[in-house]
Amino acid sequence: MGTETTTWVDLIRHGEPEGGRRYRGHRDDPLSTTGWAQMRAAIGAEERWDAVLCSPLLRCRAFAEEVARQQGLPLHVEPQLKEIHFGDWEGFTPTELAQRDGERLAAFWADGERHPPPNGESLTEFHARVASAWQHWTDRLSGQRVLLVGHSGMIRMILASVLDLAPSRAMARLYIPYAGRSRVRLDDTEHGRLGCLLSHGLTP
Repeated sequence: MGTETTTWVDLIRHGEPEGGRRYRGHRDDPLSTTGWAQMRAAIGAEERWDAVLCSPLLRCRAFAEEVARQQGLPLHVEPQLKEIHFGDWEGFTPTELAQRDGERLAAFWADGERHPPPNGESLTEFHARVASAWQHWTDRLSGQRVLLVGHSGMIRMILASVLDLAPSRAMARLYIPYAGRSRVRLDDTEHGRLGCLLSHGLTP
């Protein structure tokens, strides 16, 4: 009989960036003062991990670096965990974009696999790259407790993989607040990997 290995991953979305709510995508805005407070409030002083994994974008990486430094942990920065590329929509607030391109925006949220942002990334492409990175790092960090600092869309794509959801459904129907946390348990058994969402959307 084979042995089982359990991996725990705590997913946390970055806090509020400077400039407030926007379709940022690959735009590299830092956390605001409020965003830093949200992130620090979301992590308990007694919590410990074995490794920290993050997107390279500053709104994720800066806090990941702080946690890794404070706990003396290895930090892994993965480019494939960037947010979806919103193309021509990057930098606009939701209100601005609804006024400028409301019909295409509605089509994206209804089915982002068929209606990607103009000059941006389709949900199919986005899900494929995030899922590939997720598989790579959960294999490499198997048996550990991992803190993953990322983006709302990125976390949705990971949960789509864990819960076997269509990317468009996960993107439109899973709410990920600033500094919101989810926990995933992965059990590698002789029958394959079993994934389970233990908690979702917790905020400070």
